[in-house]
Amino acid sequence: MQRDNFPTSADLMSRRRAAIPRGVGHTHDIFVARAENAEAWDVEGRRYVDFAGGIAVLNTGHRHPAVIAAVKEQLDHYTHTCFQVLAYEPYVELAEKLNALAPGDFEKKTLFLTTGAEAVENAIKIARAYTGRPGVIAFSGGYHGRTLLTLGLTGKVVPYKSGFGPFPADVFHAAFPDALQGVTVDDAMASIEGIFRHGIEPSRVAALIVEPVQGEGGFNIAPPEFLQRLRALCDRHGIVMIADEVQTGAGRTGRWLAMEHSGVAADLVTMAKSLAGGFPLSAVTGRAEIMDAPAAGGLGGTYAGNPLSCVAALAVLAAFEQEQLLDRSRAVGERLMAGLRALRQRHPCMLDVRGLGAMVAVAFHQGGDPHRPDADLARRLCAEAARRGLILLTCGTYGNVVRILVPLTASDAVLDEGLAIIGASLDHLEATSA
Repeated sequence: MQRDNFPTSADLMSRRRAAIPRGVGHTHDIFVARAENAEAWDVEGRRYVDFAGGIAVLNTGHRHPAVIAAVKEQLDHYTHTCFQVLAYEPYVELAEKLNALAPGDFEKKTLFLTTGAEAVENAIKIARAYTGRPGVIAFSGGYHGRTLLTLGLTGKVVPYKSGFGPFPADVFHAAFPDALQGVTVDDAMASIEGIFRHGIEPSRVAALIVEPVQGEGGFNIAPPEFLQRLRALCDRHGIVMIADEVQTGAGRTGRWLAMEHSGVAADLVTMAKSLAGGFPLSAVTGRAEIMDAPAAGGLGGTYAGNPLSCVAALAVLAAFEQEQLLDRSRAVGERLMAGLRALRQRHPCMLDVRGLGAMVAVAFHQGGDPHRPDADLARRLCAEAARRGLILLTCGTYGNVVRILVPLTASDAVLDEGLAIIGASLDHLEATSA
């Protein structure tokens, strides 16, 4: 029910359009008033089930009690000193824990920053400093951020790269395996060899960056064989392998890092999003000798590794252990996949249901044709679901994929409620378009 003398979402959206540039996109014309775990309420008091999780930021849910308590306690001590000026223990403790969690039987070190794009940029800087080489190989469909360098790495033009060029040189894009589109692991590996023949010699390549599950690209899962062959290729040519785990990390796929599913250890790993339970924090964790390549002063940032975010991240790690959230991630994924596959039986437009752990998505295609992606249906589903009280997001190179990034702490009842809304929304859309 609308509260007296309070603005509606429509009122606030009108002010937002007048005050904020159009380049800041908006999925739903909804303004939030409060949120808890996997639910949110708008300024008019309407409740929503949140299957977006702040775009993979809330694996531990909105306002996890342990995270809130840790930040409140930290507020009574200090909020900012700049770690490079006056150091503080939470930064060191968190680095120690991430060094221990990251895969790989070698000594590791961790750098903290603020955003995922910052983590990716610094990983490239570190790789270039270590190798003395300029080149970087990324993948079609990949997403790595909105800064100029990370846009150069990103393998999707609209809306991210359109109008923002030129982009940094010596960045090359290889094919990413996609069974639905007929791109095999052999095809993807051959495309890298093609880059070596036609674009840049491997002796000039500093780094290869890959998402173990492409996020914005449509939740395309890298086959373990692909990651294993990339590891061998990097070893053969002295290339630093970077795993971009900004979206996949912090337990989203049922392991702390998605690379663990493949048995492959990257040289450098970037993390952000759910790392600090809703507080801005990113990290680069990797081989100590590579991390130590930049000279003193070459890494850092004014707000990098803010103490509030560091204590929040420590609370997130404790919650994962105490609440067995990795097990919960796998259970959430199994429940979502089962529910979506059941829906697919009566909705052939749902051509592909895919996921790893609780990183789950549905690809929509016209007439069950993999070469006819249906972005319009994905968009209309998100709008209809929101009207019924469920927040969803689209993704994918063609915009035809609906992704689910619900908090791992969501109850089974909330998961089932969201699945029911998806089903009812599809029923409605099919009935009204018949």
